[in-house]
Amino acid sequence: MNSSSVGKTETKILKYNGTIELSSGIEFGPIDIAYETYGSLNENADNAILVLHALTGDAHAAGYHNITDKKPGWWNDMIGPEKAFDTNKYFIVSSNMLGGCSGTTGPSSINPQTGKPYGLSFPVITIEDAVKVQKILVDFLGIKKLIVAGGSMGGMQALEWSVSFPDYVSKAIIIASTSRLTAQGIAFNAVGRNAILSDINFNNGDYYDKKYPEQGLSVARMIGHITYLCEESMHKKFGRRLQNKDKPDFDLGIDFQVESYLQHQGHTFVERFDANSYLYITKAVDYFDLSEKYGSLENAFKQTNASFLIICFSSDWLFPVSQSKEITKALVKVGKDVSFCEIESPCGHDAFLLEFKTQTEIIKSFLKRDI
Repeated sequence: MNSSSVGKTETKILKYNGTIELSSGIEFGPIDIAYETYGSLNENADNAILVLHALTGDAHAAGYHNITDKKPGWWNDMIGPEKAFDTNKYFIVSSNMLGGCSGTTGPSSINPQTGKPYGLSFPVITIEDAVKVQKILVDFLGIKKLIVAGGSMGGMQALEWSVSFPDYVSKAIIIASTSRLTAQGIAFNAVGRNAILSDINFNNGDYYDKKYPEQGLSVARMIGHITYLCEESMHKKFGRRLQNKDKPDFDLGIDFQVESYLQHQGHTFVERFDANSYLYITKAVDYFDLSEKYGSLENAFKQTNASFLIICFSSDWLFPVSQSKEITKALVKVGKDVSFCEIESPCGHDAFLLEFKTQTEIIKSFLKRDI
């Protein structure tokens, strides 16, 4: 660990014994909320930054839980002393999303009414529902004003925060995100869910003390991972190179490096994520649509009081530049303060996790500005 790291961190659990009204109309609770914090909240309780994770993320955004950890938190390059989200200045909060499987209540959590995991009895949720749960955490921590920031699905949550709680959000940093998925994006999620649902071991979501639907979840991850890259990055990384051989085997096994890579991604994902959570969270992403909810993007943004930074990446075809421009144009149209940056990158959608140096310069500059 070095001076730019937040060091050893711990995931804490807030137990909320009340209920929230979900978008579906269902009252749901109690809810456990897993979270981590870095830095200190100031006397005015207005120096907080809520960082919001992408599809399969968790509360562990920075630092290490143990000295034996192979990897730090998922946004470690961005959070810490002198980094983009400077813990010398800001109180950084990260929480696991409702429906997740890393401490916050989700399908794998125990239903207090049955004493068994919720499984598919867990209610269908939305991004708005996840933000309601985060608001409970923010209030518990005593935060009066905050900045919201996130990439991919995290950007969706940040957008939802800005319109649902306009009096709380002073700035919003939206990275490689969108105000709604395209039909293509929904289609990829649907194929991933069908891979899980079709697994012989899925057992209608009741697999927690039985054989796990490893194959289905692995295939879902492989499909998803393809969308996070781009043709240029895949060609540079793999090309048509064979995996540990000089010629193909002429069977249906793995021949190419890209095949081996995707298989590895699928296998390692199964070790850390829950298949039911994947179903519910991808569905929440599919449902997110600010234009549909408010009649138009302009109507959605009329009520926000935040200033915005919109960052996108040239090679991102999952959430393309055009979608970030659409958000920016809507904000400009209703007279909101917005900055737009397109970063040239060959890394595809994953660029928001990889291009940290350029993002750091842009974010630091944005955070220095007066609101």
